[in-house]
Amino acid sequence: MPALTTIPARFNGPPASGNGGYSCGLLAAHIRGPARVRLHVPPPLETGLRITASDSGGVAMYDGDTLVGSAAPATLDLEIPAPPSLSEALAAMERFPCYTNHIFPTCFVCGPERPHRDGLALFPGPVGDTALWACVWRPTSDLLDESGHIRPEIMWSALDCPGYFAALGSVLRPALLGELAGEIRTAPRGDLPLVVYAWPLGEDGRKFFAGAAIAAPDGQVVACARSTWIVLRT
Repeated sequence: MPALTTIPARFNGPPASGNGGYSCGLLAAHIRGPARVRLHVPPPLETGLRITASDSGGVAMYDGDTLVGSAAPATLDLEIPAPPSLSEALAAMERFPCYTNHIFPTCFVCGPERPHRDGLALFPGPVGDTALWACVWRPTSDLLDESGHIRPEIMWSALDCPGYFAALGSVLRPALLGELAGEIRTAPRGDLPLVVYAWPLGEDGRKFFAGAAIAAPDGQVVACARSTWIVLRT
């Protein structure tokens, strides 16, 4: 501390700012155990960002004098539903509502207009008549560490966008991630398909909430998160 980091242009959400989950993951890397990360402004791309210790015992990320994000240890109180099966998640992907008319079509996590195998290609859809949204995730090798496990900031990325679709449901509106409280329980190997799923947790004015989880093929939950989404005024 302090440390410097940069969000490469590849890891965008909106075209000119970092994907929320990826950006949260960069801050969460400085917290031991579950972390709550809040984004105060859209994280800039290809910009040197300074991460320093905060007075609250967490960390803060700055672009010059502008506070971009902050993180602190958290207790994640989340009731996690049983994951859908791989076949259920594959079927749900056929009902992804934004293969066309996506508000951020080049988003690293859920953008359908990314070059092949360049993004995460997480395209969640409703699971049958349940409140769950799910998709199958097959990480590419360039997102793994030297031991073949998925890098933590990539896991945080995958916990991001599915929560948006679950939180907003059938009436999708432009919204940005405001806060992500997450826990990486174990870093899975990247050579097996994973199920990423999310479910709604209510709303409060312009704020919408969702839970999300990543499950291994045997059903073990390897990561989970609670997200807060802020619906844009325009």
